[in-house]
Amino acid sequence: MSFASDLKYSENTMEDVIFPPSDLYSDEPPLETDLHRLQMTLLIQCLEWVWRNRNNFYASGNLTIYYSPRQHKSEQFRGPDFFVVLDTERKPRKSWVVWEEDGKYPNVIVEILSSATADTDRGLKKQIYQDIWRTPNYFWFDPDTLEFKGFELVGGHYQELKSNEAGWLWSSQLELYLGVHNSKLRFFTYIGELIPTPEEVAQQEQLQREQAQQQVTEMEALLTRYRERFGELPE
Repeated sequence: MSFASDLKYSENTMEDVIFPPSDLYSDEPPLETDLHRLQMTLLIQCLEWVWRNRNNFYASGNLTIYYSPRQHKSEQFRGPDFFVVLDTERKPRKSWVVWEEDGKYPNVIVEILSSATADTDRGLKKQIYQDIWRTPNYFWFDPDTLEFKGFELVGGHYQELKSNEAGWLWSSQLELYLGVHNSKLRFFTYIGELIPTPEEVAQQEQLQREQAQQQVTEMEALLTRYRERFGELPE
């Protein structure tokens, strides 16, 4: 059976069809490993931090996307490991229900490969994201082998993105680079700055405070030694 016919709704299979409510819970299995969970969380945290002043996007991961109100029991819903929808309200959701979200599909998807899912991510899912969802940017990343590829929808078909000198791939939707850094997939600005996590920002701020305090301590020690030798500083 062809991919198109496999997805086609048939009036002759009414007993297999669910007419779901709009308020649907996500129905995704747990992520395969801690590496997958941490990578997904890392992408979400970094994007939400760099876009902390924006309210017109939704970023999530391992959350079911329902894309047909007439869906077979095991078809026509997918749960990308990480996805971003632009020009939508930034609010918590139980799942992403396309027909309740003005027909919006993800603008960007990242699948985190594993031995169990790699073939599907490179094949069936890629075809769904290209032919049905029309997702403009699709990436996959293997946290074990560090395989990293990206695609942009051009004329209805995915064209593989070419990396820059650093090995990063540009997302025209996010206006950010994605690239491997310390064996993790990270975001980078157009000028090559690493997008930090909130924890990394806090650590950097703490380091700056400690360095400033160290400078004050050293200056006070110099003044103390001066006074001990020469007395008080002149007015």
